[in-house]
Amino acid sequence: MLFYDPLFLTCFPFLYVLYFAAREARTKRWILLIGSGLFYLWGEPLFVPVVVASALIDHLLARRIAGSSSVPTKRALLALGVVQNLAILIIYKYTSFALESLNVLLAAGKFSALPVWHIALPIGVSFVTFEKITYLVDSYRGVSQPARRFSDYCLFVFFFPKLLAGPILKYHEIDRQIAVPRGFEWSDCGAGLARFAQGAFKKLLIADPLGHYADQVFGADPATLSMGAAWLGTVCFTLQIYFDFSGYSDMAIGIARMLGFSLRENFNMPYISRSITEFWRRWHISLTTWIRDYLYIPLGGNRGSALVTYRNLWICFLLSGLWHGASWNFVLWGAYNGLFLTLDRVFLERWLQRGGAVIATMATLLIVMLGWVIFRSPDTAHLGGFFAALAGFGHATAWLPPPVSVLWTAALGAALSLIPALPAFGSLGAAWRSSGVLRVAGYVGLGALGTIAIARAVAIPFQPFIYFRF
Repeated sequence: MLFYDPLFLTCFPFLYVLYFAAREARTKRWILLIGSGLFYLWGEPLFVPVVVASALIDHLLARRIAGSSSVPTKRALLALGVVQNLAILIIYKYTSFALESLNVLLAAGKFSALPVWHIALPIGVSFVTFEKITYLVDSYRGVSQPARRFSDYCLFVFFFPKLLAGPILKYHEIDRQIAVPRGFEWSDCGAGLARFAQGAFKKLLIADPLGHYADQVFGADPATLSMGAAWLGTVCFTLQIYFDFSGYSDMAIGIARMLGFSLRENFNMPYISRSITEFWRRWHISLTTWIRDYLYIPLGGNRGSALVTYRNLWICFLLSGLWHGASWNFVLWGAYNGLFLTLDRVFLERWLQRGGAVIATMATLLIVMLGWVIFRSPDTAHLGGFFAALAGFGHATAWLPPPVSVLWTAALGAALSLIPALPAFGSLGAAWRSSGVLRVAGYVGLGALGTIAIARAVAIPFQPFIYFRF
């Protein structure tokens, strides 16, 4: 179920009224838990029992971990919990990929191929798995205490605004909000609605129109693409993935705020970054902080030699690429980012800073865009032809002229992405925050854009969020 689906827009006001009409915290929690469960049941009915059973194992293991004084016992319980969560992710997400890759090797050795099991990928499985692993690790580290009630932990797992595509939360960030739900406040309602409208505008009025053209370009035979079409398709996808994913995050944060919950931010103007290192501090923040806290630092981080640090970066981003999808494209995309993060540490970041803000921003954006080509291409065989088209070596038989609306939307998306890099942007933001008239005008404008976006969603074919597939 999508946040702008007519069914959700019909059901959410009833949940909202029922939630705030309840007087007791316990009742509020159960209303939210049942609503979240129904939300996920609508799209993934067969996966819910698996998550509930796995969550029960997490809950029991976390309590045993917290109550044990034996370090070997705590480690063994933690390992058991992590393995059972990773098993779910591997079975559902990587079984087909592993068998297909193995069959390639078997075919090279002239052995018989194994049957490939095609298992439907549950929506949000990667996000759910990471959050559940976080809960166990934090219980082991003593960062957070186990949930007081199994129902509280289930609410953390199934909390519907962030369930399908994050932000990835840690239990201790939200446990107090679950235990003591806030009452209704007009400020929460207004700020949440404005944030939701902003997300709807990003997704439905920028990402989706650009996505249609990007799909045409990346779906064409790359050998037939003109240089202009290849670059415009790359620009469109670069903007699409940002406005699509940050739009989801805005809607999730907005809905949660309306309910009195504060979720962490997931994006911070990533396309104004002046290095790949900075980009990954601004893009999908909840994932990059997860990788840092639960993978990079345990591997040793940057505490060893330079070679050890580079190794750790590569391991983290190879696994990050694989987390995004069961495809060699994603593994290659992870290696690509690991390479440039390593080059940043060796020399690239210093070189870019010497060139000035404009050169550093444009060079970083170009590196990111070429990485998105790897990310978006349907398979590795597609990459060579597409990069050749970007270099002007295609046959240019498929012109794919874009509608004028796509050009205007791309210009708008680029402006919104890069304006924060202007020196005057901070002053404009301060003026907006200090002026009641400007704030009201901004909220009215966002409300109008959100309404237009929802109206467009009702009128056009269904187009899911990009990160639902991960």
